[in-house]
Amino acid sequence: MKVHVLSTGVMETDLTWLLLQGGHTIRDRHHKNEPVVWRDCPTHAVLIEHPDGNILWDTGVPRDWEERWAPTGFHDFFPVREPVDGPGYLDTSLAQLEMTSDDVDILLLSHLHFDHAANAKMFTNPKTRILAQADEIEGANAITGYSSGAHIVSDYDGLDLEAVHGDSEIVPGVSVIHTPGHTWGTMSLQLDLENDGTKIFTSDAVYLQESWGPPAVGAAIVWDNVRWLESVEKLRGIADRTGAEVIFGHDAEQRKSLRLAPDGYYS
Repeated sequence: MKVHVLSTGVMETDLTWLLLQGGHTIRDRHHKNEPVVWRDCPTHAVLIEHPDGNILWDTGVPRDWEERWAPTGFHDFFPVREPVDGPGYLDTSLAQLEMTSDDVDILLLSHLHFDHAANAKMFTNPKTRILAQADEIEGANAITGYSSGAHIVSDYDGLDLEAVHGDSEIVPGVSVIHTPGHTWGTMSLQLDLENDGTKIFTSDAVYLQESWGPPAVGAAIVWDNVRWLESVEKLRGIADRTGAEVIFGHDAEQRKSLRLAPDGYYS
């Protein structure tokens, strides 16, 4: 396997959405007048070149983010920093590897939020299978109207989504881990690599290194806090057993240490 971490857009946001930490986003009376903390909130996709085909994990944010997100109000809470006509989105990151959406055999969606599934309709060719957790598909399909929370129906309606049930090995060395809590059916990705060991991409099961702890620190965007905490500890157990490097969903500081495509890769 050769694994490429792709840049797919950098949002900015109030850190409170991602971290409810005493003394940081939750202030005591001695710091109540300090300004809120805004931070970069990068998104990424993972392209896996595997003997059984090319697999893509997540799709990042869309170029038309402001227009598409405006009916939800989230365009004011999660503005994207890259210019819409510049590089740094999924299409240009694939192009840097001399690939297009037609080269992807399997698309794995960690969940169906607007910063992970927004470009899923790039893959409506007959070749690409699109997989998501069964619980996520069921919950998302029950939404009426334009959106509910960070689920925007037009991102995924009409797609032929194949259901994954729980933990599952997709192909040898590539597994998904059922980690609900952030949404009904959030998944994380486990890659068992020959040279670089095990990598776990948490998606939004864990936003940041600061969220990971221990102890785990919660966030404002969590559907079920108890299931979220159970999922974090599930991932911690897997990481402890395998010695995995854990790569968090939106950690700007950790991003600086990753081997980002097209300049580096994991194998």
